[in-house]
Parts: sequence; structure tokens; C-alpha cells
Amino acid sequence: MGSLPYVVEDCVGIVQIYSDGSIYRSEKIDFPMKLYDDGSTVWKDCLYDETHNLHLRLYRPRFPATTADLPIVIFLHGGGFCVGSRTWPNFQTCCLRLAAALQAIVVAPDYRLSPEHRLPAAVEDSFAAVEWVKSQAISASGGGGNSDEWLRDGVDFDRVFVIGDSSGGNLAHHLAVELRRDSRRLAPVRVRGYILMAPFFGAGDRTQSEVHGPPEPFLNVDILDSFWRLSLPVGATTDHPVANPFGPSSPNLELLDFGPIMVIVGGKEAMKDRVEDYYKRLKAMGKEIDYIVYQGEYHGFFVNDSYSQLSNQVLNELGNFICRNSI
Repeated sequence: MGSLPYVVEDCVGIVQIYSDGSIYRSEKIDFPMKLYDDGSTVWKDCLYDETHNLHLRLYRPRFPATTADLPIVIFLHGGGFCVGSRTWPNFQTCCLRLAAALQAIVVAPDYRLSPEHRLPAAVEDSFAAVEWVKSQAISASGGGGNSDEWLRDGVDFDRVFVIGDSSGGNLAHHLAVELRRDSRRLAPVRVRGYILMAPFFGAGDRTQSEVHGPPEPFLNVDILDSFWRLSLPVGATTDHPVANPFGPSSPNLELLDFGPIMVIVGGKEAMKDRVEDYYKRLKAMGKEIDYIVYQGEYHGFFVNDSYSQLSNQVLNELGNFICRNSI
């Protein structure tokens, strides 16, 4: 008799890969973050990709503070492409906060996860979510018969922004590269800017913050390595174009004109140096990009604690970015 299958890789206690190739994904997770809902935002779920049975969560302020049409924020969650969902309490709380504080419609899609669906599946799904917003805009402009009732009136499809957290920040980068500035392929939708919160990138060499950075509460280099092993195409390295924006096979970003970008990172994050390198390279290319470091903060400081005093500062920066790129 052969031996029983055994675990060959455990991804943050949520996904286990066995020696026979089978995968177990736990549905019971003991979240350290709890859901907080102060009632200022309402939400509901919508199916946006019937083929892959993918849903998104729509949020809107319960009592909008303005009669003006609300901008749209597309929020792409993190989780190293391997874990995460719109239903997780930290992402749910974050989106509730974003909708209320920014006075925006928030669209938070799920995307296919690795290793069951390796990259570029998540990239494709992020595009599909944006295309869903486009379909809603077209339907609403034609009378709204097939559009979601929340998106028929009082919504400004000309002011769409993408916020990506960690691996979601990586996805936001790829959206920016693909859609370019003022992309007409999305008309009547116009994506005005991209906010990347500690975007998850990779490359062959270690950075100083990865090697010598302080231990983080929820993340370390071993976990980052595990995410890449499980999410990249089999046999690919972290110089793959999905992982490394400046890799040998990546598009030449210097030749591309994409919309304004804001990059945010915590000063104590293992990914801090790699995120800073991303900013410096794009800045040197003349791209329209801002960079904010919150000293003393670890990965997830905003998403995991969206009602903190520091998060109020972050929301102020996000609001300012949206305002100056809405003109």
C-alpha cells in the first residue's frame, strides 16, 4: 500500500497542498480583525462573472452628504493571490469606511485564487470587474433597464478610481498599464487614477527591508515566498511580468502613458524597499506618481484598522487624490 498524502506546503494555515497534488482550503478562519459597521453604509452582492461564478460587493453611503453624483472606487483586496475575499471582515470594514468617508460607490470584486487558479487568472478577473462597471454604465446611459438599480442614477462613471491593497495593488498596476490614460475602450467609464497600498511585487534579488526588516504581525518573507510559489505559473520565477514590473519580459513602462498613481506603504513593511523602488523608477520616467510612507507602520495598517486615527489621515490623502484628479 502507498503512503497517505501529506502536506507539502501550508499557506498561512488557510491553504494546504498535499503530496498527491490535492488542495485543501479552510473555510473556518479565526480572524484577529472583527467586522465593524456603524450603519453609515449599505451594501449588497452582485454576480459579475457568470462563467467563473465571481461576485462583487457594492457599497454606497446610506445618506449621501451631497446631491452631486458619486464617484466609483474599485477596491481590489489583498492576500498574496492565494487568500482573501470580499467577505473577510477586514476588507468588509475597509470598504464600509471607504464608501462613507470618500462619499463614493465602492465596487469590491472577488477574483480567482491560487493555486487552484494561477496567475494571470486574478489579473484577468480584475479586468472583468472593470468591464462589468463599463456594462453598467452603458446600460444606465441607455435607460437603465439592465443596470443595477444602485448604478442607474447619482453615479459619475466619468470619475472612477482603483484602490488596490497588497496583491490588489499589483492588480491595480496591471490595470493602469493595460488601460492607459483616458482609455477609450472603457467609454463611457473613465478611470482617473490608481492608489496602490503596499503593492505586492517581486524580483530575483532580496531588498534590504526583506532581509533586515523587523518582524511583522501578519507577514514575513517566508510567507511572501510561499505566495509566489503558489500563484505564479508553474516553473516561473519572480521576474515573471505579473510579479516584476521591470522584469526582462515586462512591458517597457517608459513608453506607456498611464493615469496618476499614488503609492502608500508602511515604514516597517518587509515590502517597503521594493515599493519605494517602484515609485523611484516610475518617477524617473516622468510618470505622475505620489509616494507616502507612514513611518513605524506594518503591512495592512490601514485595511486591518480602517477606523484608527492614522486611517483618518490616510482617508484624507485618498480624498485629496480623488479631488485633484476629478477635474
